[in-house]
Amino acid sequence: MSSAQPNRVTDYRLAPPVAARFVGAYLVLLALVLLAITAVVAAADLNADLLVLVLGLGVLGLIALGWWLRTRLVVVRLTEAGYRVRMIRAVGASEARWTEVEDAVAAAPSGIECLVLRLRDGRSTTIPVQLVAGDKDDFARDVRAHLQRAAG
Repeated sequence: MSSAQPNRVTDYRLAPPVAARFVGAYLVLLALVLLAITAVVAAADLNADLLVLVLGLGVLGLIALGWWLRTRLVVVRLTEAGYRVRMIRAVGASEARWTEVEDAVAAAPSGIECLVLRLRDGRSTTIPVQLVAGDKDDFARDVRAHLQRAAG
């Protein structure tokens, strides 16, 4: 997360517990691939170095995934012009200009705390705050500050 300043972009990354779920799913998939490769190596009497190669590639993939989730994946980007939301299912409108936003409200559909940006044309953007790294109240204040600056 970077600081919110005029004419700057504020990026919000994926929350660490959610990133850990992605890493866990990757590890399960890697284990299944290694199990399948082990069965093939044993059945076809292949060189066991194939297992080491697949494991090495899997570890490199794990490192790359962790790096991408931690440093490159931006879930919410706030600019002076508007916002963009990525990697969130059922977000609704994934991007809009601040001039299109009517208001920002807190909601809890299905018991999940969300920040909802209601647009003037009837659409909305729903952002579950637990998916965003950082404090949920700071995130909401930052969104509202961008919205107020755009309103003048």
